[in-house]
Amino acid sequence: MGLLQGLTIYISVLVLASLYLLQVYCRRQRATRIRGPQSPGWVFGFAKIVLDSTVTTELYERWAREYGPVYKVPGILGQSKVILWDPKAISHFFARDTWLYNQTQFNKSVVRTTIGKGVLWADGESHKRQRKALNPAFSAAAIRSLTSVFYDAAHKTVIAWDSEIESNQRTHCAVIDVQRWMNNISLDSAGIAVLSHDFGALDGNDSDVVHVLNAFGSSSNVSHILVLLAQNFPSILKLPLPRTQFSLKFRLIVGKICEEMLSRSRKEKETGGAVQGDKSCLGLLLKAEESGESAGLTPEEVIDEARVLLLAGFETTAVSMTWALVELARNPGVQTKLRDECLEFGPTPSYDDLANKLPYLDAVVNEVLRLHAPVKEIPRLATQEDVIPLSEPLRTAAGNFTESVCIPKGTVIVIPYAALNCSVSMWGPDAKAFKPSRWFEGDESTHWAKEGLHGYRHLMTFGDGARSCLGRLFALTEFKAVLFVLVRNFVFEMTDGPGVQIVEGLGTLPRPKVAGSAEAGSVPLRVRRYEV
Repeated sequence: MGLLQGLTIYISVLVLASLYLLQVYCRRQRATRIRGPQSPGWVFGFAKIVLDSTVTTELYERWAREYGPVYKVPGILGQSKVILWDPKAISHFFARDTWLYNQTQFNKSVVRTTIGKGVLWADGESHKRQRKALNPAFSAAAIRSLTSVFYDAAHKTVIAWDSEIESNQRTHCAVIDVQRWMNNISLDSAGIAVLSHDFGALDGNDSDVVHVLNAFGSSSNVSHILVLLAQNFPSILKLPLPRTQFSLKFRLIVGKICEEMLSRSRKEKETGGAVQGDKSCLGLLLKAEESGESAGLTPEEVIDEARVLLLAGFETTAVSMTWALVELARNPGVQTKLRDECLEFGPTPSYDDLANKLPYLDAVVNEVLRLHAPVKEIPRLATQEDVIPLSEPLRTAAGNFTESVCIPKGTVIVIPYAALNCSVSMWGPDAKAFKPSRWFEGDESTHWAKEGLHGYRHLMTFGDGARSCLGRLFALTEFKAVLFVLVRNFVFEMTDGPGVQIVEGLGTLPRPKVAGSAEAGSVPLRVRRYEV
């Protein structure tokens, strides 16, 4: 009897294993054999090379020309990522993001460690629910009421820079690290607008949160080899690495601020003094928490969302505003034209004026966001097999042509935001040049992008679909308000002439730095008062 039972179990296991192997075989047979560059080495593949976003932008476009608009790039330990360059394929992907395509395990581990299980971490129904709860805090009406916060930060900067220039009476100018000041503007603005908390960075307050957030943009605390390996072995992130320690410290600091505000708001509500004047994002999130609806947030989620909003609002906008000042210093003609528009406008523009009545400011901001997307690419994991349609036939590794690509479950898909934004095929032969005039009607350089790419102004910078940037209006309004104030008051020049090369450093997001300097996060420009 025991022998018969053992034989039955053995046969059952054999049948199940055979069925599994047959399923894997059939899946592989269905999968399209995609072409791509040959791996330079089995251990790292192209993983170390594509860390450099400038190199990657050139490589991605070259590979698209060579292998077609969908191709694979070898990575760590022989595993490959599939790059989507075809506009129809990209639209198909975004329509299924968070459902069929989820965050990779590495990304989820990093996000959970740093900011918890908020909207950046979630997928599927959880993401949909959290996003719905957050939407009111980022509506046009909500951002309209926060516009004065951005102007206040910009005017504080004007006063500080005026003082520094006055102290240099011999030269009537000052060499200012604009990256540090843009960090301070972003931190104070995000603190007040998101948490109703003033970090006082512009007033010289040297707080823990300033150190922690600046560490996220630093390359010195990153072991790039460990980060690469962690993409295949996420358990590496559990080691006591410096970046992990910063992440935990950031969680504790912001969590404490959020809990204090939550406690204060609840006490005011209990005593009948509800905060009518609090228009911060966290204040609106508290209403979502108290809504009692299925779409409401738990107290833990409110704190996690606040961490998401603070980190995203600080880093991405600071990087973009720094690049704007660099590009204006490199292109004095553009700077003069922008200043003329801002001076001619007259008084401080409202939220609606910033959005609709300053076309050249809008063009400059769009061009900075196109050339210097803070997020360079996004990886996603296919949770099931998918057939991706193409806008043009693709030649496969077998030599035949196909109008769709079958992707097996477990495939990592990458959308190369920065490379698409600078693609000659999308934006014309001058795609790599800083050219705000391309955003006006009649310029042919945006033709193919308008034909193919979706998203805000046909840019990939804010993404698209269910995960498109929630804080787009927040970021654009802050960016425009700060630039409006600074360019009216100051002239920006490269410290050692127009030949100084500013490149992207390696960090959580690629911050600009002077070529040859060891550390990202310092961008000195010569700043002088604009005299009429």
